[in-house]
Parts: sequence; structure tokens; C-alpha cells
Amino acid sequence: MRVVRGLLFVLGLAGLAWGAKQGSDLGFTDIRDALVWLVAGVFVHDGVLAPLVVVAALIATRLLPVWLRGPLAAGLVVLGSVTLLAIPVLGRFGARPDNPTLLDRDYVAGWLILAAVIVTVVAVVSMLSWRRTKSAVQ
Repeated sequence: MRVVRGLLFVLGLAGLAWGAKQGSDLGFTDIRDALVWLVAGVFVHDGVLAPLVVVAALIATRLLPVWLRGPLAAGLVVLGSVTLLAIPVLGRFGARPDNPTLLDRDYVAGWLILAAVIVTVVAVVSMLSWRRTKSAVQ
């Protein structure tokens, strides 16, 4: 286990060194913008997103049947995470008219397809969970 930990430590240091090298090539405004994005992300997560998730979980435990809670929670975690990561491309931030290859896809359509797949999986797993619960009661 010590060897694995040592290897992970060395890999982590190498990643930090590489990131520091890449960051040193950026200008002041790029570094400032990245820091603002990182700090704002922490505040939005801890001040908005986490409390909303806790409130939603409390409401769900009181209103939803047991067989629906797990699948719905998993689907919301996946869809919420993907949506947060997709905000830059869904909003087309960074698109430039002089380089149409930067954001060259219909990302909203892709997100809608993914959302439909997640909803379908949640529905199927919920139905299987309901059947399992129903058969256990009988």
C-alpha cells in the first residue's frame, strides 16, 4: 500500500507541476478569470446547490415512496452534474465568429437526448424497484 500511495503522491506532484507550468504561460487576466470561476464555483456549490439538494432530499423522503427515491436521486445527480459541466457549451460561451469550429455542434440537442435517456433509465429502474417491492409484500 505504501508503494501505491507513494506513486499516487508522485503523480499528484507531477500533475501540479504541469498545471503550474501551463498556468505560468497565461496572462494576468486569464489567471484572474480562472480564479474567479473557481471561487465562484465553490460559493455557488456550498451556498446554493448543496442546500437545495438537502431540502429536495428532505422533501423526497417525506413525499416519495421508497421504491422511487433511489432511482430518482441517481438520475438527478447524473443529470445535474452533466448539466453543470455543460453550462459553458450550452450557453455557447467562447464561441467566436472568426472560428466556427470551436462550438460546431448542437449541444442543446445532445443534452436533451441525454436527459431523455436518463429519464428513461430512471423510469425503467423505478418500475423494476416497484415490482420488487410489490412482490416482497405479497
